[in-house]
Amino acid sequence: MEEGYVSVTGGKVYYKKVGTGSGLPLILLHGGPGGTHVSMKALEALGDERPVIFYDQLGAGRSDRPEDPSLWHIDRFVEELGQIREALGLEELHILGHSWGTMLAAEYLLKQPKGVHSVIFSGPCLSAPQWAKDQDEHRKELPQDVQDTLAKCEKEGTTDSEEYKEAIKVFNKYFVNRMDERDKPAELKSEAAKGNDVVYQTMWGPSEFYTTGNLKHFDVTLRLSEIKIPALFTCGRYDEATPASTESYSRQLPGSTFHVFEKSAHVPYLEEPEEYIRVMRDFLQSVEGK
Repeated sequence: MEEGYVSVTGGKVYYKKVGTGSGLPLILLHGGPGGTHVSMKALEALGDERPVIFYDQLGAGRSDRPEDPSLWHIDRFVEELGQIREALGLEELHILGHSWGTMLAAEYLLKQPKGVHSVIFSGPCLSAPQWAKDQDEHRKELPQDVQDTLAKCEKEGTTDSEEYKEAIKVFNKYFVNRMDERDKPAELKSEAAKGNDVVYQTMWGPSEFYTTGNLKHFDVTLRLSEIKIPALFTCGRYDEATPASTESYSRQLPGSTFHVFEKSAHVPYLEEPEEYIRVMRDFLQSVEGK
């Protein structure tokens, strides 16, 4: 394993490179915004075939946490990805983005960077307005008292209250991570996994299903056909990134592949790690003609 820091616009970001296989490197764009790479640890298994590069985007995890709100916008994160590629000499590679990381991946690829051989959109959010519509439908599946609490807090502007946070936990159990608490990896509660709520709320909002940040109008669906590399779109059967929306994105990108993890919500790399790794491995091998 190799680890260190890369200087980017706004500070330094932590990276970790695992694996020495001869395949093209795979860089991982974690969820958030304001999240960390820690939950994606299962993808280290791909290191037997290729280098796998994890990094904490600026503002969270082991990266610097500047208190400059002007840094929290997608263009700077796109710039950051390019700076990391250059610093680590990643001239040829694959990209895997998860959740917010798919927004970042798409925005980056629409600039037509050279040397990217494929992209994986895992639990994609490629249209914030569509995401909002899907979550409105998901909320209807929650217990009525939970729905009422969410609506009341949002109306009153008390989304930082404990009752709102408890209601969020119910939503998350349905549509984000369906694992029992005792089965969740211990590292998810570590200091290294600590996210940044300021970044999250600035760019997204107070919850997965209530979008108020600067990504509120993000939508690249009509431009996906401009991405001219092999692509894999995946989601869980119970994902907040719904199978219907994920498949509709895949249809916008000619020749792409679509896969649903039948026992998962939004984080199949935690909920079904062996199956997730198998699907990723098969796709990357197919792109490389193996």
